[in-house]
Amino acid sequence: MLTVREIIGNTPIFAGLEENELQQIEDIVVIRNYKKNMIIFMEGEPGEALFFIISGKVKVYKLAEDGREQILHILKEGDVFAEVVFIDKGNYPATAQVLEDSQIGLIRNDDFERLVRENPDIALSLLRVMTYRLRQAQIQIRDIALRDTYGRVASMLLMLAKEHGLTCAEGIKIDLSLSRQELANLIGTTRETVTRILSDFNKSNIIRLDRQVITILDEKKLRSWM
Repeated sequence: MLTVREIIGNTPIFAGLEENELQQIEDIVVIRNYKKNMIIFMEGEPGEALFFIISGKVKVYKLAEDGREQILHILKEGDVFAEVVFIDKGNYPATAQVLEDSQIGLIRNDDFERLVRENPDIALSLLRVMTYRLRQAQIQIRDIALRDTYGRVASMLLMLAKEHGLTCAEGIKIDLSLSRQELANLIGTTRETVTRILSDFNKSNIIRLDRQVITILDEKKLRSWM
C-alpha cells in the first residue's frame, strides 16, 4: 500500500515538488473511496474542490435538455478534474461519475489557493492540464462539425488508445470498459450507429471486439477513416 505522501508524489500535477511541499499537500488533501457508478458531484452544485484520481476511472459529462448524456472526458489515474471551479469560483460545469471502484483525492479551493500562492509551479502544471483539455474539446468540436460518423468513431478510438491504450501482441488494447451507449455519448451519435460502425471495423479486421473491450489491430487502416 502506498502512503498518502507517495500517492501525492505520483500525481503528475505535483511531480517535482520538494518533500516539505508534499507535506503541505498531505496536510490538506482528503481521500475518498467511491464504488462503481457513484456520483462525485453534479453539474450545477457549488464548486468547492479540485479533484485528482488516485486509482480508477472517472467520466465527466453534461446532460442535454432532452436528457441525453454528452461525455466530455474519460479520466484515469493521475488526472486532475474540476480545476475550472478553482479559477472561476463558480458551480461545477458538469457531472463527474466513477466508471469503476475508484479512490479520489480532493483539495478544497481555499486550501488549494493558499498552496498555489506558495508554489507557483503548481499553477503552471494546472495551466498545462487546462490547455490540454481545451485542445481535446476543440478536436471533439471539429470532429462533430467536419467528420462523418465513421471518422468520428475512428478519431475517438485513436484518442482513447492514446490515453488508455496498452500495447499487446495484436495491437493496442483500449484499457477502458465502455458500453456502446457511453461511446456514443462521447462522439455525439446514437448507440445503434456506434454498434454498426464497430461491427464494420471488426469485420474488416481493423479492430477486435471482446464484449466492451476494444483492441485496435490496424492503426493505419483506422486512421484512413478519419
